[in-house]
Amino acid sequence: MGFIIFLVFLLLLVAVFVIVNIRVVAQSRACVIERLGKYSTTWETGLHVKMPFIERIAKNVSLKEQVVDFEPQAVITKDNVTMKIDTVVFFQITDPKLYCYGVEAPLAAIENLTATTLRNIIGELELDATLTSRDTINTKIRSILDEATDPWGIKVNRVELKNILPPKEIQDSMEKQMKAERERREAILRAEGEKQSRILEAEGFKQSKILEAEAEKQSAILRADAVREQKIREADGESQAILKIKQAEADGIKMIKEAAPSEEVVKLKALEAFAKAADGKATKIIIPSEIQALAGLASGLEGTIGK
Repeated sequence: MGFIIFLVFLLLLVAVFVIVNIRVVAQSRACVIERLGKYSTTWETGLHVKMPFIERIAKNVSLKEQVVDFEPQAVITKDNVTMKIDTVVFFQITDPKLYCYGVEAPLAAIENLTATTLRNIIGELELDATLTSRDTINTKIRSILDEATDPWGIKVNRVELKNILPPKEIQDSMEKQMKAERERREAILRAEGEKQSRILEAEGFKQSKILEAEAEKQSAILRADAVREQKIREADGESQAILKIKQAEADGIKMIKEAAPSEEVVKLKALEAFAKAADGKATKIIIPSEIQALAGLASGLEGTIGK
C-alpha cells in the first residue's frame, strides 16, 4: 500500500516537472536556450519542453519592429551653432542569438551610437543645410547604424529626426523670416488675384464690344437689305408702268393700223398733235409746208361744213 502511494506521488511529481517545463513560444517571438550555461538552441514559435535543472531560457525576445525615442542630443553645426536634436529609431531583431550575446545593453548601445553619428554628420553641415536636409541626414544615420548593429543581430529600418531645436535667437529670426515670407506670398497672391480680375474685366468688356459690333453689323445688314428690297420694288413698279405705257402705245398704233386712216386724216392728227405740243406757250412756231397745206384744207372743210 505504501509503495503504491509512493508511486503515485512520484508520477505526480514527474507530471508537475513536465508541466512546469513546457513552454509555448508565441508568434513573432523567440527564446534563446542555454544548457549548463552554454548556448544550446533558439526556440521559435510553437510548443517546447525544457530540461529541468539543465536548460534555462536566457532571453525571450520580440521579433517585431520596435521604436525607440531618444532624448534630445546637443550638437554643433559647421558654422558653430549649437542646437538640440532628438531622434527616433525603428529597428528589428533578426538574430536572437547575436542580440543576446553580441552587446551587453543593445538599446543603450544604439542610443550612444546614434548620438555619436548625429554629431559627426551635423558637424559637417551648416545651420541652413541642417534645417533643409532631414532626409539626407536620416539616410546617412540609418546606413551607419544598420552596418554597426549587424553584429548585434539588429537591423535598423529607419531613422527620423523628430525635432531640431536651434537657439532661441535663431528661432526668433527664423520666425520673422517665415512671417516676411508669408506676407510676401500673400502680397503675390493678392496681386495675382487683382491681375486675374482685371483680365476678366477686360475680357468681359472685349466680349461686350464684340457683341455690340456684331449687333450693329447685323442691324446694318438688315437696313441695307430693306433699302435694297425697297429699290427693287420701286424699280419693278417703274418697269411695270413703262411696260403698260408701251403696251398702250403699241395698242394705239395697232388700232390705227387696223383702222387704215387716209392720208388726210393722218395729216389732220399730226396737226392736232402739233397744236398740243405748242399749247399756246410758244411765241413763234415754224410750221412745215405739209402741215400749212393741211391747215388750209382744214379751213376749207370748216367753211364748207359751215354753209
